[in-house]
Amino acid sequence: MNLAEYERILVIKLGALGDAVQALGPMKAIRQAHPNAKITLLTAPAYAGFFENCPFVDQVWRDTRPHKLNLIGMLTLRSMLRAGRFQRVYDLQTSSRSSLYHKLIGPGRRPEWSGIAPGASHPHANPLRDTMHTIDRQRDQLAMAGIADVPAPDLSWLDADIAKFKLPDPFVLLVPGGAPTRPKKRWPIAKYAALAQELAAHNANPVVIGGKGEADLGKAIRTASSRARDLTGQTSFAEIVAIARKAGAAIGNDTGPMHLIAGAGCPSIVLFGSDSDPALCAPRGREVAVLRRDSLEGLGVDEVMRLLFKRAA
Repeated sequence: MNLAEYERILVIKLGALGDAVQALGPMKAIRQAHPNAKITLLTAPAYAGFFENCPFVDQVWRDTRPHKLNLIGMLTLRSMLRAGRFQRVYDLQTSSRSSLYHKLIGPGRRPEWSGIAPGASHPHANPLRDTMHTIDRQRDQLAMAGIADVPAPDLSWLDADIAKFKLPDPFVLLVPGGAPTRPKKRWPIAKYAALAQELAAHNANPVVIGGKGEADLGKAIRTASSRARDLTGQTSFAEIVAIARKAGAAIGNDTGPMHLIAGAGCPSIVLFGSDSDPALCAPRGREVAVLRRDSLEGLGVDEVMRLLFKRAA
């Protein structure tokens, strides 16, 4: 059957933020393959607002991820999925959780399914899928489902008014945070504080962004450099993208906001330790550079500054 004949499409992408950004290319490809379809996105509540104005989907559903033993919650989710009467599902999460939904949507005739769920009509059957970068893996998955042309992530639709921040000129974004449960993904805050001092000495104003729980990181950098601006806990996803379009560069850990920043086209340096592999998950783009060390404690401020100057030359 011609892909354009499908009318109701479900895309599953639950998180995290970096993965959500990297799924934008596949989502755009799905929209182009199904121009007349009503496309529903199932995502985590934390990212529903991010996708709300996305032109690649028509509506956004929130998955509260009820526990498997939560009978009422699972039945409610099942009723929602069945009521959608989807002809095809693109599971871009491809986890055990999202694969469960293929079973949950039964009994009876299930929709065509692109993913790794047992019984999927269009399985991503590449045995090397777990060794592939997220973007390459999803392109390969969609190719097996009949969609050959998958563009890079597109954030051109996401914007915000950032006048209220009264940003200095020029400025460099610093993203010192990251998952609190994975401290090895973070460059030491003392290094960020020293980097802020170096940037200020070269007439570049450091601007720090991060979540509300990272206010202590912003405070440490602000204490180290009077020219630093601390915006931790103050920016939406859309505002981060808008700020990134104005920044001269960005330096940060392997964390979700760096995907937004890189996707906005901001020249970015992303720092990786041993806890994550840039070959599998790093932001991509002509303006993205990666610095990796087994231990980020061994990465010097001078190395970061040299790379920054080299990219600015």
